[in-house]
Formats: sequence, structure tokens, C-alpha cells
Amino acid sequence: MKIRYEEPEDKRIDAKRTFIKEFTIIWAVVLFCCAGSVLLFLFQMRENTNPWIMVFVDSTYVAFVGLIVSLITRYITFAAYTKPVMEIRKAARKVAEGDFTVRVRSQRKDGKKDEVEVLIEDFNKMVEELATTEILKGDFISNVSHEIKTPLAVIQSYAAALRREELPQSKKQEYIDTITDASRKLSALVTNILKLNKLEHQEIIKEETFSLDGQLRCCILALEDKFLEKDIEIDAKLEEVFITTDASLLEIIWNNLLTNALKFTEPHGQIGVELRQNNNKSTVLVKDTGCGMSKEACKRSFDRFYQGDTSHSVEGNGLGLSLVKRVADMIKAEISVDSEEGRGTVFTVVLPHNKIKG
Repeated sequence: MKIRYEEPEDKRIDAKRTFIKEFTIIWAVVLFCCAGSVLLFLFQMRENTNPWIMVFVDSTYVAFVGLIVSLITRYITFAAYTKPVMEIRKAARKVAEGDFTVRVRSQRKDGKKDEVEVLIEDFNKMVEELATTEILKGDFISNVSHEIKTPLAVIQSYAAALRREELPQSKKQEYIDTITDASRKLSALVTNILKLNKLEHQEIIKEETFSLDGQLRCCILALEDKFLEKDIEIDAKLEEVFITTDASLLEIIWNNLLTNALKFTEPHGQIGVELRQNNNKSTVLVKDTGCGMSKEACKRSFDRFYQGDTSHSVEGNGLGLSLVKRVADMIKAEISVDSEEGRGTVFTVVLPHNKIKG
């Protein structure tokens, strides 16, 4: 079976070459050549010019007109196609050498767009995207290197200190606990990086129907010991909802949001989890009474390695919410954050219509 693919019409093109215009130009050239030849022929007949001279003169005339037309056509072709293609070729070579600041200028002066102008626009857009990707890649490598170096430096320093024979037993145990904690942070960082990389390349969603409120209860119970340790009150208001989506992916969202709320909520604080269904939409809210975030932090909260607490006094590596955002995009869910410094934070997850089953 053959599949026919039709390229959709590009609405940006508003300066197409018409058949009438091309026909008029060709007709004018032919008319000019014919009229000139006839006039020359009549003049030479009156003068009883030698036939060979007539052939020579007429041929010279046609050659001259052809040369002029060819030069004009060459100029039009150069200005309309060859010159822009040469500009794009030079820019492409610079991009291949790693220069992502290069841009191709518009070739038309009337502000309209033909196929070449659209190609230039797409090329510039591609270079912008490549520049953004290169910056993100550089930032990612820099952040990963920094985040890995920190626990490694701690492990190396305290491991070297443990070699001292005069070190008291209490200090040895303290150093061992520090090394264990740093190793756990390093392991969590590598695990999150691998998860994020896997999700970036995963497109297949394994759908199944399950109880969303039941999944939320299980996620809350899994963190019960940590809630008790900080004496945090849990307020869960969960309606009965069945949903069809990838359960394992959705669990990543709840675990990270609950862990995040737990991390930033002071002892004796409160965390609320609310699930409600309205107009075939399922909405989950995870609230906390923690330190909250500024508006700038809210905007960047889903960026990789971004941490609102620049002092790193709170445990984390800035990848949890990136995982949450990637999963939300995969299952076509919407996620937003509303926060106020000193008042707490609310994360809202809205699951799409076609994922809900009553």
C-alpha cells in the first residue's frame, strides 16, 4: 500500500510568481525579437542587401537581444535565488564550525515573503534552536559536574580523615555517616539523571485503568515515617476517581511533589492533598505551609538543576520538578505552581478529559 503525503501549504508565503507574469515576459521578448527581425529584413530588402549580409545582420541582432535577455535573466536569478542560497551556504558553514550567532538577512525590500524568504526564516529559527540546545547542553554538563563534584569532594575529604589513627571513635562514626549521606546524595543524583534521560527519549505510554485516589493514598503512606519524623499533619481530601493512563509515570509526579512539600515544610507544619473531578477533568492539588517561593523561582521551578535555595541548605539537586514536568508533558497533563514567600506553595495538576473514566 502506498501512502501519499501532501505537504501543507505554507501560509507565510505571500509573494508567489504567477504564470501570467512569466508568460508576459516571454511574450514581450519574442515580440521584440520578431518585430526587430522583420524591420531589419524589410530595410535590407529595400536596399537589395546581399543575402549573406542579411543572415549575418539578423543573426547578430538576435544574438545581441539574446545576450541582453540572458544578462537580465541571469541578474534576476542571481538576486532572487543564487545570492540568498550563497548567503545560506556561508551561514551553514559557520554553524557547522560552532558559530550559532550567525543569521541570514532578508533579501527582499518590500517586506513580502516568497519561498526563499521563508527558507531564510526557517534557517534562522533553526540556528536559534540549535543555540538554545547548545546552551542547555553546556549548562547541563556544568551543573552535573558541579553537583557530582560536591559529594565526591566530601567523600574524598572525610575518607582521607578516617586514615588518621588518633581520630576518636565518635568522630570516625560522624565521618562515616557523612560519607554515607554524600554517597546517597550522589546515588540519587545519578538515578534522577538517568530517569530524566530515559523519559526524554520515551514516547510509548502504557495505559491502564486504575484508582487515582488509591494511588495517591499509597504514595502518602509510603512517606508516613518521614511525615511522623517532622510531626507534619496530612490533610487528604480525595474523591473517588478512576483514570486511564500510565500508572508508573503518574506515580513519579506524586512522589516528587509530596517529597518536595515534605522537604520545604518546617516541623509541625501541614501538607494537603486534594483530588476532585469536575467537568470530566481530574484535578490534584498538593499544598504545603513551607517557606514558599518568589515569583522568579516559580517561573524557573521546572528548570533542570534550578534550586530556589541557592545556599543548598535544603537537600536536593533540582531535578525532581524537571521529572514532574516531563511526565506531565508525556501524558498531556497540565501542571502549574502558585506560591508566596513565607506562606507556602500549591502545585496543581490537571489531567486531560480523555484520560478520565467514571
